[in-house]
Amino acid sequence: MTVDLPSTNEALWQPNRKASKYVELAMQAIFGLFALVSVATTIGIILTLIYETIEFFQEVPLWNFLTDTRWTPLFSSAQFGIFVLISATLLTSSIAITVAVPLGLLAAISLSEYASPKVRKIIKPALEILAGVPSVVYGYFALLFVTPLLQTFIPGLQGFNALSAGVVVGISITPLVASLSEDAIYAVPRSLRDGSYALGATKRETIISVVLPAALSGIVSSVILAVSRAIGETMTVTLAAGQNPQPIGPDLKFINPFIPVMTMTAFIVQVSLGDTPAGSLAYKTIYAVGMTLFLMTLVLNIFSFWFVRRFREKYE
Repeated sequence: MTVDLPSTNEALWQPNRKASKYVELAMQAIFGLFALVSVATTIGIILTLIYETIEFFQEVPLWNFLTDTRWTPLFSSAQFGIFVLISATLLTSSIAITVAVPLGLLAAISLSEYASPKVRKIIKPALEILAGVPSVVYGYFALLFVTPLLQTFIPGLQGFNALSAGVVVGISITPLVASLSEDAIYAVPRSLRDGSYALGATKRETIISVVLPAALSGIVSSVILAVSRAIGETMTVTLAAGQNPQPIGPDLKFINPFIPVMTMTAFIVQVSLGDTPAGSLAYKTIYAVGMTLFLMTLVLNIFSFWFVRRFREKYE
């Protein structure tokens, strides 16, 4: 009777396989723990916002929050019209997107379709350096350089205004649009370009009619992420746009980019400085504003996810 014994190599491999299995399990547990920490942090933030927001609405009716035309929670005659802050936030964000989308998209097309590999390796990291500049630096840049520059062309422009804040926020989010859009454009298969050239299309026609539609989902995602970044920008708008909430009225001052405005993040900074007693109604407004800001960015991110899922084009 013969007994098959494992070869020497197989005998040596058995302990190594068991050790690798334990290492894999340990790594899965560690990475799972990290993921759990991030999820738990997000849930904690949401629960905190919900709890404090409910307490706020126990004292302020939701109808007043949505329909008041003034935002004066720190005054004796307090009013809580959140659309005053929302309009200022959307105003500065709209200006920022008007600046960032053309600059970022044109930079992405240039880097992906026209620049040589050596130039691309130099310019793209240099462009992304802008994303690492602190927002407070952008704020002082807007206040001390951009605003005086704009005042030479717009004499009635005030020292604090939404225009310069929006322009500088647009500059700060340009690397986000450019980098993500460039990655989406660069990922378009070469076969699509070659097919377009074979049909007699020029490079410009190929970019407009073939490359950009193929990369549309990635480009739209970059724009929506840039909008979310612009809406959540804090120090730039606080320093450059001012802290004067414009009442909503027939004079349309609340959409005038040449005067001081107060965004949602600027109000949160104002209350968080410590002058407002903790636990007071005025202090609780920052949670209601924070929840509103969270819902706005959440809607944008959901729309981005839906758009990418709906319009993503898959190429084999």
